[in-house]
Amino acid sequence: MSLADQVLAVNDDLPIRTHQPVHSGKVRSVYWLTEEDSQRLIKEKGYDVAPDAPLAIMVISDRISAFDCIWQGEGGLKGVPGKGAALNAISNHWFKLFKENGLADSHILDIPHPFVWIVQKAKPIKVEAICRQYITGSMWRAYEKGEREFCGIALPEGLARDKKLPELLITPSTKGILKGIPGVPEADDVNITRKNIENNIAAFNFSSVDDIARYETLLKEGFGVISKALEEVGQTFVDTKFEFGYVTDATGQEKLIYMDEVGTPDSSRIWDTAEYNAGKIVENSKEGFRQFLLKYFPDPDILLNKNRMPEREALARDNILPEEALMDISRTYIGIAEKIVGHPIHLSENPKQEIVAILKADYGLVD
Repeated sequence: MSLADQVLAVNDDLPIRTHQPVHSGKVRSVYWLTEEDSQRLIKEKGYDVAPDAPLAIMVISDRISAFDCIWQGEGGLKGVPGKGAALNAISNHWFKLFKENGLADSHILDIPHPFVWIVQKAKPIKVEAICRQYITGSMWRAYEKGEREFCGIALPEGLARDKKLPELLITPSTKGILKGIPGVPEADDVNITRKNIENNIAAFNFSSVDDIARYETLLKEGFGVISKALEEVGQTFVDTKFEFGYVTDATGQEKLIYMDEVGTPDSSRIWDTAEYNAGKIVENSKEGFRQFLLKYFPDPDILLNKNRMPEREALARDNILPEEALMDISRTYIGIAEKIVGHPIHLSENPKQEIVAILKADYGLVD
């Protein structure tokens, strides 16, 4: 079997019963179940949600997104072998730890297959909740240019690149394009301050001002749990992005939960601690792939400059990357996943066939 066959690149064409168009994101596809199927599964499986909660099947892929583009490799590789299974395994592990530590729930109700989550519909908070323990990436680039305020936080003089910050910082940005917020550009992924959020809670989808402090607490607690666990396997948690939303439980109570993935190499920077202590940065995250792309193309500004998006999209569409570049990221993802979960990551020979068989036999979701 070829490597390309092991990759789940297209994940929006599964024969899952749904009355709505499949929503396909950069990496995951979402199939909203019919009302009948949602209510049947809630009853059959005993999910702790309102009896009429809309449910969805979320299927991850092995596609690799960087700089807001999807990349492909030689040999028909439309993704990274093992990436989807590694990401889901890591998120599942952290969500389990969150539960054991009494943190908030997540939107995941069930895990039928390593590539699949059954989730409940949540009202997303329109904030990319970013937590930073070290100064690197965009924060370092701004600091190096002389900026001393980042997301409304005053940074001290004398910080050095890739070094630990005096304290854990919350540096939020927008999730999606938000309109009509004073001082916030109408663009995705722009830095915002806590004040911006406080003054516009409805625009950011918060139910109350108190929930801003609640999301900050959950962010710091989640970061702490993951950071401590990574330390135990010789890894340093540098920074990460969390997402939050609201759901209603079986008693009708609204609660704030973790959404999407957490603590993965896609949403975080993770460094090898021994190498870091020896003065070398070894990335166990997607950052290694980003750095490869910046060196691989002669004009890195295309990848960094949001005003050159059409050129960037053409770059991703028209260039087949060396197979080794994708296999390198495969080894990184599987390696860090196996360290975190403590057992080997199993790669499916035909993930699509497996998913369909399970959803048909155990969940009655395939005609």
